[in-house]
Amino acid sequence: MVGPGKAFDTNKYFVICANVLGGCKGTTGPSSIDPKSGKPYGPDFPLITIKDMVNCQLKLLDFLGIETVLAATGGSMGGMLALQMAVSAPGRVRNVIGVATSAHVSAQNIAFNEVGRRAIISDPHWYGGAYYDKTPPSDGLSIARMIGHITYLSDKTMREKFGRKVQSGKGFVAKFGEHQFEVESYLKYKGTTFTERFDANSYLYITKAIDLFNLEDEGGGSLAKALARATSRFLIIHFSSDWLFPEYQALELVDALKDNLANVSYRVIESNYGHDAFLLEEEALTRTIVSFLEGAK
Repeated sequence: MVGPGKAFDTNKYFVICANVLGGCKGTTGPSSIDPKSGKPYGPDFPLITIKDMVNCQLKLLDFLGIETVLAATGGSMGGMLALQMAVSAPGRVRNVIGVATSAHVSAQNIAFNEVGRRAIISDPHWYGGAYYDKTPPSDGLSIARMIGHITYLSDKTMREKFGRKVQSGKGFVAKFGEHQFEVESYLKYKGTTFTERFDANSYLYITKAIDLFNLEDEGGGSLAKALARATSRFLIIHFSSDWLFPEYQALELVDALKDNLANVSYRVIESNYGHDAFLLEEEALTRTIVSFLEGAK
């Protein structure tokens, strides 16, 4: 989606992408070194919010000397960041492209996140979050990732990709922990590879920030009042099979923006990929975003 001739055409646009506060790939997070102790922050890292992440991004724009961006965009949590920026810093972002996102997550979404967090903190190697000089809680993080990955997929995708197929050479498996079905092996692979590139504490902090996010809080309990602060032009994109961020949540955003007579476009993209579609439907997303950005000012 980013590069010469692509949706975010680097022949036309400068693109800024910063790792979020609380992450483990650059910006300060629980695995970063606390200058006071010389050790990783671990459980001493403070609870963070989506708004904190946006405030950090605004500091980055200040540092770069950028007063206004043409557009802020993101999928899922990235869409929350874009929406929060439009409310926190009206006038600094001219256009917002929210993809497979919402003004707040559902109780079901919170429940899945909590089960994932519980898997991590129940791992005997979590050590209350102070595991950096010990064996990390890889099993708990792997399970959390497996749970999260299931929520990204649709029933049709799983049915077509796996069905009830068993692994080659595997018949009836009597022992728990052995993988008989292909979908079991796939989830195990996804979970294991995730532990090689992500920090368990970052998973806890970031999923908690997602759960805490509620744009209505910016308007005293009213989403319309919160979005009344925004001066941006909006594009809200929903995927037809996304049950993790269902359409009613996208329409809540659209309706609240319309209540303010905001400039908002809405697009439903037909897809069988579930929430994963925001990472996979490149062609449809490109057409939609290019068309929207052509009208950007």
